[in-house]
Amino acid sequence: MNAKYKFWNLIVLILLISPTVYYSQTPNIILIYADDLGYGDISSYGGSIPTPHIDALTKNGLKFTNAYASSATCTPSRYSMLTGEYAWRKKGTGVAPGDANSLILPGRTTLPGVLQKAGYKTAVVGKWHLGLGEEQTINWNKEIKPGPLEIGFDYAFILPATGDRVPTVFLENRHVVALDPKDPIKVNYHRNLDDNPTGAENPEQLQIMYSHGHNQSIINGISRIGYMTGGKEARWRDEDIADILVNKSIRFIEDNKDFPFFLYLSTHDIHVPRVPHERFVGTTGKGPRGDVIIQLDYTVGAIQKKLQNLGMEENTLIIFTSDNGPVLDDGYLDGAAERLGDHNPFGGLRGGKYSSYEAGTRVPFIVQWMGKIDANSESSALISQVDFLRSFASATGQNIPDSVAIDSQNQWETLIGVQTEGRKSLVQQAIRNVLSFVEGDYKYIEPYSGPAIVPWGVDIETGFKEEPQLYNIKEDPGETKNLAFEMPEKMVKMKQELNRIRNSQ
Repeated sequence: MNAKYKFWNLIVLILLISPTVYYSQTPNIILIYADDLGYGDISSYGGSIPTPHIDALTKNGLKFTNAYASSATCTPSRYSMLTGEYAWRKKGTGVAPGDANSLILPGRTTLPGVLQKAGYKTAVVGKWHLGLGEEQTINWNKEIKPGPLEIGFDYAFILPATGDRVPTVFLENRHVVALDPKDPIKVNYHRNLDDNPTGAENPEQLQIMYSHGHNQSIINGISRIGYMTGGKEARWRDEDIADILVNKSIRFIEDNKDFPFFLYLSTHDIHVPRVPHERFVGTTGKGPRGDVIIQLDYTVGAIQKKLQNLGMEENTLIIFTSDNGPVLDDGYLDGAAERLGDHNPFGGLRGGKYSSYEAGTRVPFIVQWMGKIDANSESSALISQVDFLRSFASATGQNIPDSVAIDSQNQWETLIGVQTEGRKSLVQQAIRNVLSFVEGDYKYIEPYSGPAIVPWGVDIETGFKEEPQLYNIKEDPGETKNLAFEMPEKMVKMKQELNRIRNSQ
């Protein structure tokens, strides 16, 4: 065999085992993660606000009717989704303050890390809310790590926490964007800094009045949670957030069109403060909450259009879902409840964000992979966002040790509609780490002697009762009839199984 022949044989062998080439048949993955979007908020799930771009995902793909975020609040849902482990297993994974340290540390098996290992280029664009750095007091004026880049993302353009919390700046990779070193940022969650205006003391400066909390530093005419000074050139304008996230996402897609990529587009919509861009204001007649749903739909449409222009639709799997259920008044007087009209964000479910009831964690969940997933299909399979890690590991030919991502299940075939059955059971988490257990058609809510209504003014039932609750959520999705005392054996079995899962490691 001559040297030239040996050389080309070697090149062919390298190409065959290269992750990029091997996984060229595995799709690009775009996960569009909405914030506080209810089961009934989009029109393909019964909402009265038109969402044509999101509906197009349904028409071209698979709509799940029995899919769940792992928690009724944002930080734990995101933690569970990225790690494959229920957040209640780790202390300190409740709703994170804006200056929290990193909750997912380097060395951890993560969803982006799994895909990165498979040869994917990975990015997170949008809301992070999983903490940053390891110093007790974050210095926002220097390199901040660990963060997304240390747990599997190649690129990050993020809001550190949420729009209603300081600091109101973007981070690109490890640094605050457009920060003037002569105007350093200071953040404090306990006391005001330099006597800056606050919502509590200077309400005349507000463009949106707060209702509960959210009355501290005023930025862009909106009072936030926490106090901030400095960084004036780096501060965002709330009206522009959606466009900026779209543009950063499109740039990532363009830059990586020749590679398999994973884009986690974590939108700020429809979280408070709801401040749509001027071109969306008044488009629904249902106030800012309705208008930011239209803005969210625009975001989805912009991503779809870019994929179409690049001829990438058939090699891109899109997942659209939400981190938890809906809330109306979550801290600002924006008319969300008063202007609902015939729109029902809760989709006939009980509870909402923060709650043990179904509206807290059952969310819209749509998967499109054109040419691979049957168009306009629907699945009632039980599935959870915590399953993404092992599902995509399976799709990319990877084996994950049993000792990590312990709550994630390989539901790849369910995710793409090949299989009609999903999980047998799952655990839901409400505020105060109160747990529920869903198995088949039934749901068990553990007893808890807490307040019946979320105590800080959101007007949502917690689902907390001193007695156990058992519901047939297939026949009674509104959870109106407690069967715990009519079906004591069923209730006890579900309680025991929940405790077994809680105590497993």
